[in-house]
Amino acid sequence: MPKTSTGKSLSEQPIYNHDVLEFAQVAIQFCGQLEQAQGQSRSEFVATLLKLMPLLYLKAQLLPKVESNGSFLPDDQVTEQDYEFVRQNVYSLLASDDEYLDVSYDEMMQTDETRLKSISENLADIYQPVRNFLATYQQGIEDCMYDALWQVQDQFELFWGEELVDSLRRLHRLKYAVKDGGVSAEEDY
Repeated sequence: MPKTSTGKSLSEQPIYNHDVLEFAQVAIQFCGQLEQAQGQSRSEFVATLLKLMPLLYLKAQLLPKVESNGSFLPDDQVTEQDYEFVRQNVYSLLASDDEYLDVSYDEMMQTDETRLKSISENLADIYQPVRNFLATYQQGIEDCMYDALWQVQDQFELFWGEELVDSLRRLHRLKYAVKDGGVSAEEDY
């Protein structure tokens, strides 16, 4: 069996764990979907995301826990231009349905204010740490891969997991919106 630079077999390394590789596969599809949004219809784009996003959430939960001392935290690979490209492509597809009123119960209990959120910004916010993870994995430097795995998990728990769920809920409403007394068909939105 092939050995890694630490002398362990690949199957013994958390960074080569089956769940990590499955997360990477779904992450590649998710990032590709956002990067290639321009050539898709709105209904095709939404339908594909409604299939990929639950998988991405599930696979992120199944990632093995690793520790990091922060020595090899990867630099961001996603530039501001990359982020804006993804955000703008999604915004172009969703147009007037991009913004929605955030009605988080926790925040409503603390303040009387409500705020507008944007699906395109949420998706770009998810894209950034997931794409950074993939870029580091492609480099194949094991110490960096451990820290990238730790970082994407940490960011999932603190931020992008909730953004994913919020966006999924809103995309569901776009696809299955009630219009004129009935559920709209995909072609209608």
